[in-house]
Amino acid sequence: MVANFESVKTPWPPAAWTRADSASEWVSCPGESQGPEEGAVLTLPCAKRPIRNRWHPWHRPALLALSLIQGLAAWGQQGQTPIATCPPLPAGVTSVTVLDSQGRYVGRIPPQNRYWATLDRIPGFLQQALLAVEDSRFYEHSGLDYRSIARAAMKDVLKGRMAEGGSTITQQLIKNKFLSSARTLDRKIEEAKLALEFERTYTKQQILEMYFNEIYYGNGAQGIVQAARLYFDKSPEELSDGECLLLAGVPKNPSRYNPFGKPADVASRRDVVLKRMEEVHAITPQRRLALQAHGAATRPLGQAPQYLAQIRAQLIGRLGATAVEQGGLEVVAAMDLDLQRLAEQTLRESVKHLSPGLQGALVCLDPTTGDVLAAVGDAEGTSTALNRAFVSKRQPGSAIKPLIYAAALEKGLTAASLWSDEAVAYDAGPGQTWKPQNYGREQFGELSLRQALAHSGNIITVKVLEAVGVPSFVEFAGKAGLSLSAQSGLSLALGTGEVTLKDLVQAYTPLANAGAKAEARTILRIYDRRRQTWIENPPATSQAMSPAASFITTQMLKDVLTYGTAKSLRAFSQTRPSAGKTGTTDNGVDAWFVGYTPNLVTGVWIGYDQPRPGGKGFTGGAVAAPIWERFMAKALASRPNVDFPMPETVVVRSIDPTTGQLAREECPQKQDEFFACGTEPMQPCTSHGEPAEPMEDERPPEGGGGV
Repeated sequence: MVANFESVKTPWPPAAWTRADSASEWVSCPGESQGPEEGAVLTLPCAKRPIRNRWHPWHRPALLALSLIQGLAAWGQQGQTPIATCPPLPAGVTSVTVLDSQGRYVGRIPPQNRYWATLDRIPGFLQQALLAVEDSRFYEHSGLDYRSIARAAMKDVLKGRMAEGGSTITQQLIKNKFLSSARTLDRKIEEAKLALEFERTYTKQQILEMYFNEIYYGNGAQGIVQAARLYFDKSPEELSDGECLLLAGVPKNPSRYNPFGKPADVASRRDVVLKRMEEVHAITPQRRLALQAHGAATRPLGQAPQYLAQIRAQLIGRLGATAVEQGGLEVVAAMDLDLQRLAEQTLRESVKHLSPGLQGALVCLDPTTGDVLAAVGDAEGTSTALNRAFVSKRQPGSAIKPLIYAAALEKGLTAASLWSDEAVAYDAGPGQTWKPQNYGREQFGELSLRQALAHSGNIITVKVLEAVGVPSFVEFAGKAGLSLSAQSGLSLALGTGEVTLKDLVQAYTPLANAGAKAEARTILRIYDRRRQTWIENPPATSQAMSPAASFITTQMLKDVLTYGTAKSLRAFSQTRPSAGKTGTTDNGVDAWFVGYTPNLVTGVWIGYDQPRPGGKGFTGGAVAAPIWERFMAKALASRPNVDFPMPETVVVRSIDPTTGQLAREECPQKQDEFFACGTEPMQPCTSHGEPAEPMEDERPPEGGGGV
């Protein structure tokens, strides 16, 4: 062995190597025919510094990609070249059609899986159109079109930057499969090398087939099968000539030229494709004019993308992914399409006037059936990336309090019970204490439960939860449809347990429906491919609380809209019997309002996806409640104006609100209050008039003075 030299095995086939300046050094260079025999021992200079330091940054990924191609070439020599990267397209795969509760078309749910279409299933007209606009000399070049390269280079020189691609179909495929999209000289050189090797490995038909199945067509559609299904709800072989023209124009700029894009952009690109087809004599001038005049119509996915995404998830959970992927089903949704459109419009127009980057969600339920009449999980109403209506969980803040007060009523406390707002400290671990504070550190003194709920007092609510018991409340909330953890302790009173908007709105249905919780329902029935009823999904209700607790809590929540944290809704509440509760989390991160009438329960959430303060005045009452009012005012216009019926298990008594006792003539303040039978006060007011002898069966006032 020569001094300062070492022997190494060549790890790549001969075509991957050629001589460098030094007679003893070999480097990667696909396309050269000369090199050491495969597996030969090379004599290279010993590396005083690592050889890799002399590599360009793109050598390593390039060699990895090249080794992959060489491996595929070995298969190709055996006639087994594997080109499909996903399963073949089976027969009968189609979309799931979704109708609203009145039978109106809402949208469709296309298959999500990728499938491979062989070239014989891709229309010849589509192949002609694509090659005309992307690579008209595809069958003539060997991977590089030197005419196009020269033309692009001249334009790049004139523009002073790399703007023109000049890429062949093969180069585009290489770029999409192996390389980045960066417009750099190094990347273009590597792309060219790999394209030449690719053309030696595969036939033109295989390359074109791979291109159609690997290229991106926008809106998440990867490959021609997904594109045909997404934009036209067809298999590739079913595409019309007009539809083929639209798809042929997409690869140039998928986000701009996809068939769901701006009509002017899509039409302009189609005309470019037609012009190129005429120039390469793929069609006659007369045929170009005819195709230009007729065009093609897409079949939009429809409205309510978040709602459709929820239906898809539920179908998979009930029927399995295979049945949903095969498609052909028709789903009747619980949606009211008119309310859905109203919800989308209201949320979109309201949020855009608040702050850039702000997001929101709105869910509307029928409290008697649980039907999800409308659900919007995106302020623009177009994205399904984050479904804020059904999936995203956030802290509800004070919007959880109605359930705590309802649980207290079930325990025998009353709306007239008086509680001290004096601060209290709780043990929070070794050497630590937790002192809940009211919003803005406001102090109210002594309040009844009714007043405390209207003013959303934190301190009293924590005391009430302590009286109810955290485990007992968690069980109570579970009956209403909320999954909370007792480990959160008394902080649950401040809404620290995260919930989805749909679940929170569902938890309010017992308050609007005499204590009966209606399970949120998005699907009414499912028809099979023969339009035969396959599955019926009737309403599911269960008693979550007593009618008395439901009714009295509702009467307390009416005050929230008259003098409480949502007093901006006073005028609305005077024309429509309604109740609700605001919610604002620490530092104004989340703003909520959930309100209801006997007809509808609607919740609104506003905030940022990455939680951060919304700024001064960002509260549920100031931000979410007005959106709720705009929606409900129109949503209720055609519905009867009715009040919440009082159950027989509730009685009314005139009380002195300062004592919670029965009012005397001498009491300066008198107020009618609702009580569950058996909890009404028996003691006349002891602060005004002559003291009365207590009755033998008299009970002391509940809650007296707080906890």
